[in-house]
Amino acid sequence: MAKHDDEAANSAPVPTPARASARSPAEGSAEDHLIATYFRPLATHPGAFDLTDDAAAIAPPPGCDLVLNTDGVISNVHFLPEDPADTVARKALRINLSDLAAKGAVPLGFLLSIGLPASLPADWLKSFARGLREDAERYRCPLLGGDTDRSPGAITVYVAALGTVPHGSMVRRKGAQAGEVVVATGTVGDAALGLVLRQDAAAAGRWKLDAAMQDHLLSRYLLPQPRTAIAQALRRHASAAIDVSDGVAGDLAKLCRASGVGAEVAISDVPLSPAARQAVAAEPAMIETILTGGDDFEVIATVAPGWLEGLRREAVAAGVTITRIGEVTSGPGAHFRDAAGRALAFRRPSYSHF
Repeated sequence: MAKHDDEAANSAPVPTPARASARSPAEGSAEDHLIATYFRPLATHPGAFDLTDDAAAIAPPPGCDLVLNTDGVISNVHFLPEDPADTVARKALRINLSDLAAKGAVPLGFLLSIGLPASLPADWLKSFARGLREDAERYRCPLLGGDTDRSPGAITVYVAALGTVPHGSMVRRKGAQAGEVVVATGTVGDAALGLVLRQDAAAAGRWKLDAAMQDHLLSRYLLPQPRTAIAQALRRHASAAIDVSDGVAGDLAKLCRASGVGAEVAISDVPLSPAARQAVAAEPAMIETILTGGDDFEVIATVAPGWLEGLRREAVAAGVTITRIGEVTSGPGAHFRDAAGRALAFRRPSYSHF
C-alpha cells in the first residue's frame, strides 16, 4: 500500500490518527504510519513485503489458474454511515469472496483501496482494521497491498480479490444447458428486507416480526455470508453459476443470457427465511423486493439432474443448504411464476447503479 512518489506529490493526505499528528521525516509520513498501524498486520503473505513496496509478487499453486474480481462499497450507496466500521470492512471483503465462491475458486489474497474523509476518527479505523483482519484470517485471504487516499466526502472501500482453481476449471456464467436444474444456496431476499427495515421503522410492525426475525434480516444486510465452503463442490458439479448480488431474478437472467438459455422458476420453490415468509404473508407485494432487491450474496447454479444429489450432499456436509428452484429451458428469459402459473412482471428486474 506504499504510494509512488509522483502520486504522493499530487494527492491529499489521508486521515491521520490523533497520535500521529506530529512525526519526524525519518519516521515517514502520516500515511505511512496509518498503513503500518492498521493494515501491515493483515499482510501475512510473504509476497506482500510487509506493504513496504509498490506492488506484491505472488505465484499461484502449480497447475492452477488465477481468478480475479473486484467490487466495492460506498457510504450511502452500499452501507449506511452509522453502520459499525468492522461490518463495513467485512462486507467489502465478503462480497468479493462471494464472487470467488461462485467461480469455484479458493481465496488467495486481496488488494484494498480505501478513500477516507479527513474528519474520520481513529477509532473508526481501528474497528475497520480489526474486522478486516478477523475476516482475512477466517477466510485465509491475506492483504497483499493497495492504496489509501483522502475522500472529499463518502467513505469508499474497494477490494480486488484473487483466488485459484485447477487449470481450466473455473465455473462460468456460460455453460447452462436446457434440461438442467436451477439451484440456490441459503435463503434469498433477507438483505433487501433488512434494508427496508433500516429505512422504514414501521415495517417490522406491519409484518408482525418478532425480535429474532428483525435481527435476522438486519444482520443479513450488514454481513453477507459468502459460500466459500462449497466452492469446490460447485466446481465439481455445476455447469454454470453466479453469485446473487443484484437480486435472484436479475442474476439468473444474466446467467441465462450468457448461456443462451432460459429458465422457469416457481416462486413457491424459492428458499425464504421464516422472517421473509412472514413479511410476504403480511405484505404480498414484498415478494418483488425479495426477488429483485439484491445483496443476497448467495449462489445460483445450474446442475445436470444426475449431479444434483452429489452437490446437495457435499453442500450439507459443508453446512450450506441447496434448494432446487426451477429448470433450465431452451429460452429465452428467466420467468418467475406464481401459484397460478402466471409470470411476474417486475418494475425493476434487477438492482442497478445506473
